[in-house]
Amino acid sequence: MKKAYFTLALIGLFSIACTNAQSEAELVSKEIYKSDIESHIYFLASDELKGRETGTPEIDIAAAYIANTFRRYRVKPAGDNGTFYQNIPFESTKPLSEIILKLGSTETKDFIPINNVNIDFTGDFVYAEDSELTGKDLSDKIVVINSSSKNLRNVYQKGSELRTKAEALGAKAVIELVNSNDKTWRQYKGGLNRTRLNYPSNEGPGITHLWLRVTDDTIQEQLYNTNLSGSLNATGATTTIVNSKNVVGMVEGSDPKLKDEYIIYSAHYDHVGIGKPNAQNDSIYNGARDNAVGTVTVLSAAKSIAKRPTKRSALFILFTAEEKGLLGSRWYVENPVVPLNQMVFCFNSDNGGYNDTSLATVVGLNRTTEGDLIRKAVSEFGLKAIDDPVGGFFNRSDNVHFARKGIPAPTFSLGFTAFDEEIGKYYHQTADNPDNLDYNYLEQFFRAYVLSCRYISNSDSTPFWIEGDDYYEAGKQLYNK
Repeated sequence: MKKAYFTLALIGLFSIACTNAQSEAELVSKEIYKSDIESHIYFLASDELKGRETGTPEIDIAAAYIANTFRRYRVKPAGDNGTFYQNIPFESTKPLSEIILKLGSTETKDFIPINNVNIDFTGDFVYAEDSELTGKDLSDKIVVINSSSKNLRNVYQKGSELRTKAEALGAKAVIELVNSNDKTWRQYKGGLNRTRLNYPSNEGPGITHLWLRVTDDTIQEQLYNTNLSGSLNATGATTTIVNSKNVVGMVEGSDPKLKDEYIIYSAHYDHVGIGKPNAQNDSIYNGARDNAVGTVTVLSAAKSIAKRPTKRSALFILFTAEEKGLLGSRWYVENPVVPLNQMVFCFNSDNGGYNDTSLATVVGLNRTTEGDLIRKAVSEFGLKAIDDPVGGFFNRSDNVHFARKGIPAPTFSLGFTAFDEEIGKYYHQTADNPDNLDYNYLEQFFRAYVLSCRYISNSDSTPFWIEGDDYYEAGKQLYNK
C-alpha cells in the first residue's frame, strides 16, 4: 500500500513538473483553438441576431450568450445586483423621415439630419459664417451657417457647440452648409440617417440641426442672401426610452498584493443592425469583423484567465452602444465597478477588417510601457505587432474614455496597413459575415491577444503611459504619480 501511494505521489509530482515546464505560449495554444473561435463568431454574427443593434431584442440575446459563456468559464459576475449586466437607460430617437425647405418657388429635400427635432416653420432665415454668431439676434429665425471646414468629421464634432450657441441666441433651427464629394456625402447620410441613442437629459432635445450640401442649386444661391423668408417642415422624429447593458465579469488575481490592481479586457459587442439591402437583397449587417471578433478575443482571455488566474485581477467588459457614439464605455467610466485608480490598464479589441494576415495592428502600441511585452507575445505566434499605420484611430474606439481618465488603453486589432478597398469591402457592409473569415489567421491572432494579456497581468511592473504622451499627465493625476 505504501508503495502504491509513493508511486501516485511521484506521478503527481511529475505531472506538476511537466505543466510548469510548458511555456505560457504552449498552454495558451491548448486553451485557445479554432473550433471554439468559429462557434462563438458564427453565433454572434448569425442572421438570427440581426446585426446586434443596440436597443433591439437581438442584442439582448447576444448579451445573454456572453454572460452564459462567462458563467461556463467560471468568471464571476461584476455587474448590477450580483448579475453580469450593467444596465444603461437610453433615449432612442428615430430620424426625421421628411425634410422640405421652400424658398419662393424652389425647394430641396436633400438634407442630413444632425439633431432630429420636428419643426414646422415659416419665417425669416439669416445667413452667417460660423465665426459670426456671437452678438447676432436670431430670435424666431432659422440661421444658415457656412461651415469653414471641409472635414465632415470636424464639422460633426463641433456641431453640438454650434447648435447650443445658436439656440441661446434664439434660433429655431440651424441649417449648416457643408462641402462634400458624392461618396463622402452618401457615407455620412447612411451613417447619420439612423436611429440614435443618447443618455436621458433634463435639458430637452435642443433645436433642429440639418446639413445641406453645397452645390450650384438656385436655392443655395438664395441661402447666401443676408435675409430671406421661407419655410422648413421636418417631421417623423420620435423619442422613446430603451434599456441596454454592458456585460461585466471578474476573476480575482492570484498575487496577494497585485490582485488589487485590475487589467480590463474589453470590446464592444453591438453592431449596426439592419439597413439598406445589397444587390443580393441582404439587409443584415452581421458584424463578424466589427466586432464579433473583438468580443471573442475577450471571451478567449476570460477562458484562459479563469482557468489559470493571473497575478493581477481581471475585468472583462463587453460594451453596448459603441456604434451609437461610444456610449457604453462612457457610461462605464462614469460608473465603474471598482475605483478607476485600481484599473491600471485597459486592453481593448476593436476591428474594421484586415488586409495583412502576418500582422496584429495594435493602436497605441508605442504609447504605453507594455509595447515590448505585446510584441513578444505576438511574435510567439508568428505575427508581427505594428502601431496604427494610418493615424487617428486611437480616439475612435471605446479605449479613449479610459485614456481620458488616465488609464493606459491600447486597442488590439486585426492586421491592417491601410484603410483600403479590402477593408472597405467589409467595414459596415452586409458582406461582413462569419463565412469569409480566415480562421487559421484568427487562431494565431486570438492566441497572441491572450498571451499578451497574460504577460501584462503577470508582469512585476505596473503598466503606464510613455512620458510625453497626450494622456501621460492624466495618468499621473489618476495614480498620484
